[in-house]
Amino acid sequence: MNAEIPQMQGFASALKASQSMISAHLENRLAGEDNLHQAMRYALKGGKMLRGFLVLESARLHGVSQKVALDAALAIECLHAYSLAHDDLPCMDDDDLRRGQPTLHRKWDEAMAVLAGDSLQCFAFELLSNPDMGPNALSLIRDLAKSAGKDGMVSGQMLDIAAETAETPLTLEQISLLQARKTGCLIEWSASAGAVLAGADSTPLRQYATALGLAFQIADDILDVEGDVQKVGKAVRKDANAGKATFVSLLGLDTAKTRARTLCEEACAALAPYGEQGECLKEAARFVISRDS
Repeated sequence: MNAEIPQMQGFASALKASQSMISAHLENRLAGEDNLHQAMRYALKGGKMLRGFLVLESARLHGVSQKVALDAALAIECLHAYSLAHDDLPCMDDDDLRRGQPTLHRKWDEAMAVLAGDSLQCFAFELLSNPDMGPNALSLIRDLAKSAGKDGMVSGQMLDIAAETAETPLTLEQISLLQARKTGCLIEWSASAGAVLAGADSTPLRQYATALGLAFQIADDILDVEGDVQKVGKAVRKDANAGKATFVSLLGLDTAKTRARTLCEEACAALAPYGEQGECLKEAARFVISRDS
């Protein structure tokens, strides 16, 4: 278990392997059959685990052990799942479907969704504070707290909610800031986690993640217009029906697609220091802009 993570042939294989490893690690680290534990595991069910994959791949690039990397990968998936459970609540986005299944508050109730989300957030930091994480764990914990809190994801969600009642639609610059915080911060943390744990220069991976995070959100906006609810696994065309400003509404569909492709190229270029070892992350960037869910 202390071995380094082996290199996979291709992104599809690496993502599938990551999902399997993280899911197995979840069952080991989050055992328990009471309603709270069941709800916590349910919140993680059915996701692509792209953030966890980014953690494992960045850890592989820097020789971080599989045991340590899996704790970090599970931590970010727990943090992400908490955010989705809370975002889906009636007081937020009021969604009934997530990852092709009933949202947590529909499966149980609102109180359980809040408590399971709270527990997942706490568990993420419990995982990262494991002594096995090494001397750079504190930097990783501090980075996640910033990425998830008032200057990151929570701030982005606040801006998103405020935009729904704003008198004028957001500008392109404002939407870019919103999404950089709501989506981009956790993607940047994930992609740079391996470098931080190894005490290496995280600049190339942070540049990669900045472009990847924005491309991811543009792809999400495109899916909201073109996606099939059965494939996407959640409601579509909500933004357009609500008159909400998005990258697609401001740029137009074709220009948004072009922008996503350009960002993909920028993400790939940032990986130049890793040579052929960075190919799997390049494939991940291409997947982000071509996915149908």
